[in-house]
Amino acid sequence: MHGTRLSLRTWFWAAYLVSTFHPGISAKQLQRQLGIGCHETAWAMLHKLRGAMVAPERELLKREVEIDEFYLGGYEEGLKGGRQRGKKTLCGVAIEVRGHGSGRLRLAVLPDASGSALLAFTNATTQAGAIVHTDGLQSYRVLGKHGYDHRRRPQTRAGASEQLLPRAHRAISNLKAWLHGTHRSVSPEHTPVYLDEFVFRHNRRGTPMAGFQTLLGLGLAHDPITYRDIINRAA
Repeated sequence: MHGTRLSLRTWFWAAYLVSTFHPGISAKQLQRQLGIGCHETAWAMLHKLRGAMVAPERELLKREVEIDEFYLGGYEEGLKGGRQRGKKTLCGVAIEVRGHGSGRLRLAVLPDASGSALLAFTNATTQAGAIVHTDGLQSYRVLGKHGYDHRRRPQTRAGASEQLLPRAHRAISNLKAWLHGTHRSVSPEHTPVYLDEFVFRHNRRGTPMAGFQTLLGLGLAHDPITYRDIINRAA
């Protein structure tokens, strides 16, 4: 909010709408709700708020975690197999196992599906010594050599009606439905901040008002983000 020409009341309303409106809010919807004349202003406000949704020193996931990788992007002709990339964005998901339910979530864009990339994602999201469930991708074998209790399970070992990594797949499905329903499409250069927003929403899904208070508090812990910083992601 440093140097902003908008009133703090407008910023607080924006933070409230972003954190408490269950399906999320698009720039066009925020523009209408706040009565802002310029679409780019509402768009920049959303990106600045998304940039404040990650706690600088948030805790790693603990005890038992499902980890998987997936692609974001629309249908492309000529691609064969579930792991062919094309112009899609490769992402990683890590989510805590809590009984039959899901705990905290982490999402990130991945450079590739190599063992080094998946290990780096796991180290950044999951506490050493945790039980880590993955599918049968060979690249995950590295986890067992670097301090994790790795439980790798190929799809061929699952029963006909059994779903591997159900919590991770549910989070991925909800993410894609949210992106399509609220934002229609997301450009690859801005994907990380949309992932951060979805993680923020998931981890506070039962306490939206606490999410509003948390967002205001986290905003004080981040350096200001300028409009040029936002558009330079696409450069």
